[in-house]
Amino acid sequence: MQFCSACGKPVALKIPPGDSLMRHVCESCGTIHYQNPRLVVGCLPIWKGEILICKRAIEPAYGKWTLPAGFMENGEDLAAGAIRETREEANAAVRIRHLQSVFSIPHIHQVHVFFLADLIDGTFGSGPESLEVKLVKPADIPWSEIAFGSVRFALERYLGDPDSTCAHIDSFKRP
Repeated sequence: MQFCSACGKPVALKIPPGDSLMRHVCESCGTIHYQNPRLVVGCLPIWKGEILICKRAIEPAYGKWTLPAGFMENGEDLAAGAIRETREEANAAVRIRHLQSVFSIPHIHQVHVFFLADLIDGTFGSGPESLEVKLVKPADIPWSEIAFGSVRFALERYLGDPDSTCAHIDSFKRP
């Protein structure tokens, strides 16, 4: 960051009073520009024992399989974001059961949050960010084509104990 979004003047990297981390600070108007992790929210949707997965139509991981998920928007809570992302990516309506997993990825400044959810009526289809959407039996999960470590973690947790509530992995290290 080079310029303040509040006044347009140059910013400097320094530790603001009362803080302990380097921040971009505008020396003209005093605005502190915090840069915090982004939240990715999604669902692990279930219909009659099968899991709804989406083949990505965007980068990163174009053509790989994932759970319906995406960046949380301002003004929504975690569950609302997960429900919205499932509707956008899989044209599916879901009912949240419970928080299923939380996965921190510090090197890309993200936290991924997945909810276990039920498809409400079993209907789904490809949204603009999905090439294909399908239900898979647990034995048919395309493990070698899973897009992200957080999705693998959520699926493995579900298969290990389908009714288990939230599991958290503190940190995903770079491969």
